[in-house]
Parts: sequence; C-alpha cells; structure tokens
Amino acid sequence: MRWMWYQEPLASKRRYELISSKASIEEAGNYPGNALLALDKATKHFGGLAAVQDVDLQVRPGEIVSIIGPNGAGKTTIFNLITCLYRPTSGDISFEGRTLVGLTPDRVVRRGIARTFQNIRLFNNMTVMENVLVGLHTHLKASVLGSLFHLPSVMHEEAEARRRAIELLSFFGTGLVERQEEYVVNLSYADKRRVEIARALAARPKLLLLDEPTAGMNEVETLEAVKYVRRLRDELNLTILLIEHKLTVTMGISDRISVLDYGRKIAEGLPEEVRRDEKVIAAYLGKASTRGEKAPVDEKAEE
Repeated sequence: MRWMWYQEPLASKRRYELISSKASIEEAGNYPGNALLALDKATKHFGGLAAVQDVDLQVRPGEIVSIIGPNGAGKTTIFNLITCLYRPTSGDISFEGRTLVGLTPDRVVRRGIARTFQNIRLFNNMTVMENVLVGLHTHLKASVLGSLFHLPSVMHEEAEARRRAIELLSFFGTGLVERQEEYVVNLSYADKRRVEIARALAARPKLLLLDEPTAGMNEVETLEAVKYVRRLRDELNLTILLIEHKLTVTMGISDRISVLDYGRKIAEGLPEEVRRDEKVIAAYLGKASTRGEKAPVDEKAEE
C-alpha cells in the first residue's frame, strides 16, 4: 500500500530537528497568559461590511485549535489578519507577546507563522522539490553574486536545502519523495495538499495555520490527513490553528473549538461543549430555536 507512513515507528529526533520548533511548547510560560497567539478584539471592516467584529482568541503552545462557522463567517479573514495580508481596522493581534500589526507577510513568516490556503496555491510549472524549496528561502543566506558564480558555500547551502526538503516530504511517506522531480500539476488533489503543508513546514514555523486541510478529500484521504495533523503537533511540537468545515474532523482532533457567525465569536470551548451549544446549532441549521437538534456532522461547503 502507498499510504503506510502513519504505521511507521516514530523517526529519530534528529530527522525533524530542521522542521520543528521545540521551544514552542517548552517556553509556554514566557508569553502573557501562556498564549502563543492572541487576538484582542480584532476587527476588520470592508467598507460598511464587518467581516470580523471584536474577536478574542488565544492559542496556547502545543494546542490544536479549530475555527468553525457557516459560509462567510469570517474564518479565512481571521487567517489573513494573522498573516498580515489584511490590517485590522481595530484591535490587536500578538504572537509571542509582540504585536503583528503593521508587519509585512514575509516578516510574519520570519517570526514563526506559516500557513496553507483554502484554495491550493502551488506553482504548477515547478516540481514537487522546487515548490518545497520555495518555503526554505527565508533561511537561505546565499547572495545573488554567490549564486551567479556557484561559490562552494552556496553549493553547500543548496545541497543542504534539498536534503531538508526531502526530509519534509518524507514526513508524508515515500510517495512524494519518489515523485520529487515531477511537476505538481500531475499530483492528486490530496498530494498537492501535502506538498503545500511541506512547503509551509520548510519555514520552520512555531505556529501552523491550516485552511481547510481536508477540503476536496474523500473519506480515506480525510482519515490520513487527520493522522498527519496529529503528528505535526505530537512529533514536531507545532501549535496548530485550523479552519475546517468537516465537523467530524474538528470534533475528533481539536483541543478547543472557536465558532464564528457573521464575523463574531458566538462560542468557544471543548469539542463536546461546542457540539451541544444551541447558538452553534442555530448558526449551522439557520433556526432561532433548535432545542434537541444536533449540528450537522459533515459540512463541506467552502467559505
């Protein structure tokens, strides 16, 4: 079988030293309120539309936190605020106790935050290997002159970067390693998702933002995705914030869940608490009163 990576014994610590940020959990006490990421009344207006309104959210080191909500609830807008693609209209967003507001997206990556996108954003005219190497650029030191003349230091750095990229791809098994020189346009949808995550991991993040990591996947592929999200946290010591429409995924993988509706946070808590919350059920079912109803278990519509 191709997808057997999840049955393999844990790899040595050294294999993932280049990927993980082990301090993210161990140094939890260094951040105010033990929050690695904190949104304080974050608000984003687009003209007269309040896409996000007074949202408070904390993500502690080592957690898997999910953001859920109906279409148009503001979930992806939250991600765009965190990664500074958008600037908040008001409120603050801090990471490791320091504000992110006003930074450029590349500086956010250097601070230790990487993301994937709701709609896969890979370079289809580049190979699997080249796409992952793009994620390593923030850690490369070669100058244009050094690259032009192929200086030994540059050649060594390029070889090391390729080795790191292979390690990242091997996190998902041997399949992507074997296809590292293929163009990503030829990959299955699920494999493209994995390459995008490998590219994000190349930036050595402390916090990984996953925007609908199982979107477009069948049941088997979804189960595989759930396994590797857990491994990202457990083996690489990553803190994970994810958006996911499949409630079977969020309920089974999350430490906490935050629910948005019309740009406002309407609930937050443990998965079972959120599942029973009448405001959450009403938001999904569109009813004013839903006593005794259950929220749908599999929402696949894209925001």
